[in-house]
Amino acid sequence: MLGYTNNWVYLCFYIPLNDEIIQHNIKLRGKIYPRNIFFTENSSNMAISQEIFYRISQILAITILFLSKYQMHKIVLASNNAGKIREFQQIFAALNIEIVSQASLNVPEIDEPFNTFVENSLHKARHCAKFTGLPALADDSGLCVNVLDGAPGIYSARYAGEPKSDQANLNKLLKVMTTETQRSAYFYCSLVFVRNANDPQPIIAEGIFNGEIAHQARGTNGHGYDPIFYVPEHDASVAELDEDIKNQISHRGKAITELITKLTNAKLI
Repeated sequence: MLGYTNNWVYLCFYIPLNDEIIQHNIKLRGKIYPRNIFFTENSSNMAISQEIFYRISQILAITILFLSKYQMHKIVLASNNAGKIREFQQIFAALNIEIVSQASLNVPEIDEPFNTFVENSLHKARHCAKFTGLPALADDSGLCVNVLDGAPGIYSARYAGEPKSDQANLNKLLKVMTTETQRSAYFYCSLVFVRNANDPQPIIAEGIFNGEIAHQARGTNGHGYDPIFYVPEHDASVAELDEDIKNQISHRGKAITELITKLTNAKLI
């Protein structure tokens, strides 16, 4: 029997076992409903056969449990970067999914000890999922300059040392590139989603955004290295682009698009 009370869904069904009717209650959202709704084998209320009722109950139970467990409405983002959080929130809002920062849930930051973007993002996602019990999303992204053998790379956020400072990182890179004529570079993003801390099959997406290192900062939008990352196709730095355009062509925007496709194919959204 399917019921609805005070925004809670409950289901009672009966399985024949050794000539007895065994009542089962479905537990949703941490609450078990009292066993006060039932039929007996001789009940005149049972208008359909026991076997049909059993089969319908199975289908309803599976459906409700699936929706309760797998439909996501909130994902914790393993980041305290205001610009990044805002970017993810804008994109996922269209899917009716709330992105919350790890700081809002009192999740402590964790080190990024690995030498690849994907390992670091997976490490952060598992940490957030373990701490909050929610599905988690983490990215590890950085700016890779070809003439510098991929630097600053995974060290992009701390290129100028501690404490982290976008402006200090930007200034250091401009100084290092002063005499360089080959200025091609790209942003790279590894984006990892985990259903839980022990998810054996994390969903991984990536994105690459090609451009050049400008000779000076331009624009006031964006964050990080955006003011010195020049996009020839738009004759503008990333910090000069409209948010909508940036979300479409950026490394993170491409990774998010790929991630959403994979989440959809996995029937998670």
